[in-house]
Order: sequence, then C-alpha cells, then structure tokens
Amino acid sequence: MADLRRHLIIGTGAIAGAHASAVAAFPGRSTLEFAVDLDADRARDFAGRHGIAAWGTDLAAALDGPDGPPDVAHICTPPGSHVPLAIQCLEAGTAVLLEKPPALSLAEVDRLLAVSDATGTPVSVVFQHRFGAGAHRVRRLLGSEAPEGLGRALVATCETLWFRPDAYFEVPWRGKWEVEGGGPTMGHGIHQFDLLLSLLGSWDEVTALAGHLARPTATEDVSMAVVRFADGAMASVVNSLLSPRETSLIRLDTERATVEVEHLYGYTDEHWRITAAPGQDAVADAWRADVDETARTAPETVASGHTAQLSAILDALDAGEVPPVSLRDARETLELVAAIYASAFTGGVVRRGEIGPGHPFYERMEGTGAPWRTTVAAATRVGGAA
Repeated sequence: MADLRRHLIIGTGAIAGAHASAVAAFPGRSTLEFAVDLDADRARDFAGRHGIAAWGTDLAAALDGPDGPPDVAHICTPPGSHVPLAIQCLEAGTAVLLEKPPALSLAEVDRLLAVSDATGTPVSVVFQHRFGAGAHRVRRLLGSEAPEGLGRALVATCETLWFRPDAYFEVPWRGKWEVEGGGPTMGHGIHQFDLLLSLLGSWDEVTALAGHLARPTATEDVSMAVVRFADGAMASVVNSLLSPRETSLIRLDTERATVEVEHLYGYTDEHWRITAAPGQDAVADAWRADVDETARTAPETVASGHTAQLSAILDALDAGEVPPVSLRDARETLELVAAIYASAFTGGVVRRGEIGPGHPFYERMEGTGAPWRTTVAAATRVGGAA
C-alpha cells in the first residue's frame, strides 16, 4: 500500500490553487497539511478555502512540525525566491516541486543541484505539458519504424502567442530581470518549448532575436528562435505577450505524418490532430484507435496539468525513483532559455554546453545586457515607457 504523502504549499498566490487541487485529487495518497505565505491574511484565507488545518508565515516552523518535515514542498512564489526556499526545504529533508522557471539562471540551477545531490533529496519542476495522453502518445510513436509509427521528426514549430496588457506588469515582480529572470521566453513560452524538447530530445544549437516592442518592462516582450536538434530536426520557437488572439501551438512534421496540438493553458486529446502523409493511413488509424482506447480505459490521463504531473511524482516516490521532471531534466530547458537570450543579445549562434561558469549568460539571463536597456532606463527616469 502506498504511503500517505504530506504536502506543504509555499506561496499562496494564484498558481497555488492548482497545486492544492492536485493534492486533493489523491485523497488516499496525499494530504495538504500546511500553507505558508509572507502575508498572514492571504495564508489564512487560502487555508480556509482548501481545508488546510495549519498556516503561517514561518517556513522553518512548517518544516519542523510534530510529525517531522513534510514529504513534498510545493514552491509557488515569484521566481527570484525559488532557490533559497528550495534549499531550506532540501536541508530539512523535504522533496521539492518547483514552479517554473526553477531559477533565475543556470548558475542558480547548478547551485540547487549541488544541494539536492548532497542531501539526497529530489527536486522536480512543474512542466505539466509533458504529461497528458497526447504527449505520451507522440513520444511513444516518434522514431518508430512500425507501420503505425511516426518515423523521424523533421520540422517543427512551437508558438506561445499570448497577450498581457500593460496593467499585468503593475505587479512589482513582473517584467524585471532581477526578480522574474526574463520575459515570455523565461516565464510564458517555456511551457511549450519544454514540451517540444521532451518530444524531440536534446537541442544542439540556436539562433535567436528578442525585442522590447510595446510593454513597460525591462525584459523582452517577444522572442523568436531557430533551433537545430541533435538528430538534425529543425524548429522555430516564438514567444510573445503581444498577440490578441492567444494560442499555444506545437506542430511536428515527421516522415509519416503531421501532428499538431493547439490549446491555451492545457490540452486534452481533443486539442490534438494528426494528418497522415500520402500512403500512410495506418499512422492516423493507429492514433485514433489509441485515443479511443485511452478514453475508455484511462480517461484521467488525457488532460495535461498539475494533477497529471503530481500523479507521476507520487508514483515515483512510492517506487523509490527520481520524480519527473527532475531538476537535471529542467536544466536543459533552462539552458535553451539562456541560449536564446545569448544569441539574441550577441547576434551569434549558441551551442548546447557553451554556457557555463565564466560565460556572461551563466550567472544572469540578461548576460551582457539587453540591447534596449539604456532606452528603458532613460524612459523610466522621465516617467515614460520605452
């Protein structure tokens, strides 16, 4: 019989509700025991809404309860606080589930990895689009030479086209390098291109542009990149906060079919579409049969989301395995973020593994400095917006 896992939520803002709902979805396996927030009223209100017995402002007290440290801490605070909070949890022996982005830089990720290795306590990162039946199906069929397989991936597009008005950035920690770590490349599109990486495997090199076109931020509000993968597949990746018709889209053109998923913040099998290449009807037939079988036998696995990822984490903990998505897995996605900024700001091609200690984009995603930095600073001094 699986152990009952005790959970703690740190930071009770909007995304914390998704974590609380995910824990509640497994009543025989999980219980949410404590909520922590710097704002005592917000922590109390959140605890009341979600039936949490204990709440407070002191993380140390939550980690040192009468029953010992919780099994899992969900860190739902602004990105700039992720690493110190995670380290505090790891040193108490509590596994960590970090909201994205896990850290502000590759240097911070490596620092957290070192603590995780030293304590033997795992860190997982919320990249919930990796979960859901459609993503699992594509991963299973990609590269397969069986008649129903997709064959090799050749061309891909990955678009996160969202809209955030100026008022969205009135929240003090948004749009600032030192607190959020970047713009839509770091905090919005990262979900979609993390899914792309989980489907296509390791990336090899990237060439990118980034722009500061309309929003009152220090960071970019749009970026575009061309990525070559280790097996030669090529993809375009677009991240925007300037797009009134919002969508999240991945399209894969493989040897035998085009597979697409279009949604906004989460998908089900209804959001996926397959178009077989001429003479490859067996691929589409097998896809549709698998969709039907999943709906019949495992409907709870269809949707992507926090609940799907937490289910996989609980399974791994019960089996004594490293929970998905490990911090090492997430590092490759964050390395692509750093490479996009490095390419966009320096005008060069950036290869995987190039950004390490001593590289200007290792310690800080802004690296050598955003090209528009001087303009933004001047506009701020006179009360305007660049």
